[in-house]
Amino acid sequence: MQLTGIDATLKRLAEQVPKGQVQPNASDSFQTLIETLGSQIKAAIQEASSRPGSSHAASPATPGTAGTRAVPATPATPDLPEVATTRRLTAFQQSVLRSSAPMLEQLSHDLRASDPQYNERETQLRGGLDLDAIEGRLRASAKRLGVDYDKSDLEGILRNAGYGAAHLGSTERYMSAVENFLGVAQVPIGLAGPLRVNGEHAQGDFLVPLATTEGTLVASYSRGMKVLNLAGGVTCTVVGDAMQRAPVFVFDSAREARDFNAWVNDPENMAGLRQEAEATSSVAKLLYIDIYLAAKFAYLRFNYSTGDAAGQNMVGRATFAACSWVLEQPWPKQNVRRFYLESNLATDKKASQVNVMRTRGKRVVAECSIPRDVLVQHMRVEPESLAYHAQVANVGAFLSGANNNGCHSPNGITAMFIATGQDVANVSESSAAIVYTEIEPSGALYISITIPSLIVATHGGGTALPTQRECLDILGCTGRGKVRKLAEIVAGVALAGEISLASAISSLDWVSSHEKYGRNR
Repeated sequence: MQLTGIDATLKRLAEQVPKGQVQPNASDSFQTLIETLGSQIKAAIQEASSRPGSSHAASPATPGTAGTRAVPATPATPDLPEVATTRRLTAFQQSVLRSSAPMLEQLSHDLRASDPQYNERETQLRGGLDLDAIEGRLRASAKRLGVDYDKSDLEGILRNAGYGAAHLGSTERYMSAVENFLGVAQVPIGLAGPLRVNGEHAQGDFLVPLATTEGTLVASYSRGMKVLNLAGGVTCTVVGDAMQRAPVFVFDSAREARDFNAWVNDPENMAGLRQEAEATSSVAKLLYIDIYLAAKFAYLRFNYSTGDAAGQNMVGRATFAACSWVLEQPWPKQNVRRFYLESNLATDKKASQVNVMRTRGKRVVAECSIPRDVLVQHMRVEPESLAYHAQVANVGAFLSGANNNGCHSPNGITAMFIATGQDVANVSESSAAIVYTEIEPSGALYISITIPSLIVATHGGGTALPTQRECLDILGCTGRGKVRKLAEIVAGVALAGEISLASAISSLDWVSSHEKYGRNR
């Protein structure tokens, strides 16, 4: 594909934006570039498809077909020496591919038999459109404008130009996400809902993709969503947002640790810390630092906003830069004996009380008042019964030492995490929840769930994988500034699951429902 028009657009932007100088409207300028680029690619595709001898253009995506055509789990070509050379496979990967040669040949045969246009589309995608060149220009322009480049920008362009998300997948994409790539684990995805969300960022009715192997899960969440919809929808609010890294500084005694606390909180030193941390990213912003003293240690819990990314790596890089600056300053240089970038106080991939109290990721509340007749007619349970059941369950949660007094919010959260490409290990933190119920004067049941450490992203990691990106598309959570929208939807889904399972247990329908709908027998 000719890139002359794209280069001209980039050149105009370069002339307008001096190198290294971030402009207030940089994101808008980059968005304009993306739109222009999309129009040029779409025109090129149409021109190519109309040429004699070119009978097929890339097939457009079918809306709502998340995961219907998975990316091949292994390279489609059985030419192993060539694959090993071009993709720089490790010896382990090569041995696995050789031992899997018959399976590869069958996969290649099946792909071509089921889709006669497979070869032609692959050729057009990799040859007719020089994606590497286009992406290189996008990256360079983003860097000049001082904005972060998002792989989804190019994917969005291609989708709008007529390429479905399934055509964007390649073995290389997966190899960039995992070492010693072998294949993909296929998990069934079902759609629950719709769910009406009355949020500040998510507003409207949403079909929710849930990836699970648990029979009845999608049906149960859909039942809860129906009840919330009949009550006017679920109100969702993000009340906190911060990602942490928690270094520790070791001193000779508690007195030096105490003095270090005062040193860090000095306005001039805090300004230096913030400047060093934020210089590592155009997105990360240092919000505040919590300091905890114990023995001769000073634990600093850095709190950042991280845009659309979950941000663990981003805040690690920023905190390391800030702490490196600290260690070069006269007083710390003289008194700090040891330093570790992580002290276990950020509690990565672990549930903890500090996350419940201080937030990690998004702190989200989902709430709804459900009329009495809705519960009686659709759940066969009275509000008083559910409220009493909740009190009994609170005692059980207290006795067990659980980090969640609800029924099963991690169930829906995990299913959404897998479907949308989240780091599933973050369910550890995201499993914490506080469920509250009361009977209102009207007789309605007020129910809410507070998720104090919900870690979600719409940028980075697995969110760029084809099927996962398609699931985010279904939710309308692709593009910039959509992470809080996703957080609100997740919280609403969690509340739907709570009302459904609590009603099933209270009305004694729980076991019979699994007997009827469970499918893994």
